[in-house]
Amino acid sequence: MSEIRDVIIIGGGPAGYTAALYAARAKLRPLVFEGFAYGGQLMITSDVENYPGFVDGITGPELIATMRSQAERFGAELVADDVTRVDFSQRPFRVYLGDEEHRARSVIVSTGATARQIGLESETRLQGMGVSYCAVCDAAFFRDKQVVVVGGGDSAMEEATFLTKFASDVKLVHRRDAFRASKIMIEYARSKPNLEFVTNSVVEEVLGESAGHVTGVRLRDTATGEVHELPADGLFVAIGHDPTTGLFKGILDMDEAGYLITRTGSTETNIEGVFAAGDVVDHTYRQAVTAAGMGCMAALDAERWLSHAQPAASAAAATEAA
Repeated sequence: MSEIRDVIIIGGGPAGYTAALYAARAKLRPLVFEGFAYGGQLMITSDVENYPGFVDGITGPELIATMRSQAERFGAELVADDVTRVDFSQRPFRVYLGDEEHRARSVIVSTGATARQIGLESETRLQGMGVSYCAVCDAAFFRDKQVVVVGGGDSAMEEATFLTKFASDVKLVHRRDAFRASKIMIEYARSKPNLEFVTNSVVEEVLGESAGHVTGVRLRDTATGEVHELPADGLFVAIGHDPTTGLFKGILDMDEAGYLITRTGSTETNIEGVFAAGDVVDHTYRQAVTAAGMGCMAALDAERWLSHAQPAASAAAATEAA
């Protein structure tokens, strides 16, 4: 049997590493299962200029590396492996890597969310070179430039209207001529003089690989099949996000989109001693700084819970050892 940890953190990103930092400094000896693909969406972000403390900006991978190092400095144990199963029905909680069992008195879930992609090879290759999934993060890089936004929901309308403050020309591409977005959001978007709707069209290829940055997109008309190219300096994909919560279905409470639900005024889930932080909870802001803030909150919540639950936790540990 492995030792019983005070806290296991599932997920490596701004929320997970910040939680690990705070937990380590509180002498909780956190064990962090950061996953093989640790770092989350920051790993495909070339420049981060809105994270406090970096006057000249920093790349996403560099920011993640700094966070990891800082957590390790205070004693967090990081394991680049994926959790395959959890058991929160007994205490201490069980977290599994295959057949390998790990136990903890508390758990922090920070598995994040993934931006949906169009699914093009050219899109993948040009990520961080003009292909973006966050207008709030990257709009400033496209001042006085031409950009294309893909999507038809409220998020796409928000992204497109936000980009009109920076880009000289914004084209919103949608596969149909009807939108899922609310009427008020559509009307607001239509009111922007530098925003144009391109309907019944899908992106077939992102152009610019030879140039090393996005130069345009190739569109196909869904009604006629006609193909044409649209010049652009950037492509913003706004077709939704998927929270990484498959491990916790039927265990932790979720909303209809799969995001974890926490108690009002806390990061605690429906299971006492299990906390959640970052984009796995937050489908509104989805920023590195807000995820980090929630990671701090989760660590503090776990520390306080452990201090009150310690007698019960110790008794459970003693029973388990017997």
